[in-house]
Amino acid sequence: MSVKHSHEILSEPLPVGQGAFKAVLISDQEGPNFAMRKFTIESGGSMPWHFNLVEHEQYVLKGRARIVIAEDVYEVQAGDVVFIPAEVPHSYEALGDETFEFLCMVPNQPDRTILVEKGS
Repeated sequence: MSVKHSHEILSEPLPVGQGAFKAVLISDQEGPNFAMRKFTIESGGSMPWHFNLVEHEQYVLKGRARIVIAEDVYEVQAGDVVFIPAEVPHSYEALGDETFEFLCMVPNQPDRTILVEKGS
């Protein structure tokens, strides 16, 4: 068990994207089945077209973004829930002047972020 405040957890820049950061709130070492991360994308920032080996279950905390999942485009905002299946290409683009933040839960299974060309 653990209790901590999210502001005490280091947020690190992502190696891909612009103005994008990740904080691991509950690691795969702490949770037996799922890890919880908080992603932040600054106004004007983005995460490129990519896919992961595991599903993503997300909850938008604040801000707005355009999320492309496979061939579908969504504009999401605080309170929206997003499910991205494993191995489905997706991307994020923050909209407006506010920082876009979301929680992302993933199963504790081997994963990689794989960049792909749009349309691949």
